Amino acid sequence: MKMEQSFEVDAPIDEVWQALIDIERVAPCLPGADITEKSDDGSYKGTFTIKLGPTTASYNGVLKIQEADEAAHRAVLHARGTDKRGQGGATATIVNTLTERDGKTHVHADTDFAITGRLARFGRAGMIEDISNRLLRDFATCLQSKLVREQETEVATATAAEAAEGSAPEQTAGAGGGAGNGAASVPPRPPQPQAAQAPPSQEAAAPINGVQLVLSVLYGRLAKLFNRPGRFFK
Repeated sequence: MKMEQSFEVDAPIDEVWQALIDIERVAPCLPGADITEKSDDGSYKGTFTIKLGPTTASYNGVLKIQEADEAAHRAVLHARGTDKRGQGGATATIVNTLTERDGKTHVHADTDFAITGRLARFGRAGMIEDISNRLLRDFATCLQSKLVREQETEVATATAAEAAEGSAPEQTAGAGGGAGNGAASVPPRPPQPQAAQAPPSQEAAAPINGVQLVLSVLYGRLAKLFNRPGRFFK
């Protein structure tokens, strides 16, 4: 199956590029994903969890950035996952291309994937595309918030450091204008800059609730069908 998607982030293209090629940095924005290990070949191992009604399906996966062209802002990722119980899996190749528009970054994703087992049920009647679009919107929102928090932390840290430097006392000569042994007194130690409080560490995203997500997508489809404004289930 092939799918084309896109989203926009209100941030400079270089910032978004650096975030997207840092798998560990953006993993918390991937619902149900948890990075557990980085291999010597540059690939990342992790798990993916989705809740299907009363049961929970868990997958072991490997993700690797096969190509990263910084000049063109184009990255190719390959992912594969297998059900921990041996009941199917999925493989995918994702090509992300970034362009800048009016100070914002537009991300276009071309995905070629194959699924088997329990995940395959979401491929019926185009459901998997609708679910993917919903998840992508959530990812874009999370990424936007993450970049804003990181920028605020950097500004606060720089401001605290500048304030500390400005308050440092100038070095003065020793008592008696250098008389006696002629040694200058040791100036008092300037106050150390206080590090800006970092935002709370973001834990791995909670498992995807498959039933809730499917109901949300179905409701959205019905809203469009009857030309009424839809509202996703929370």
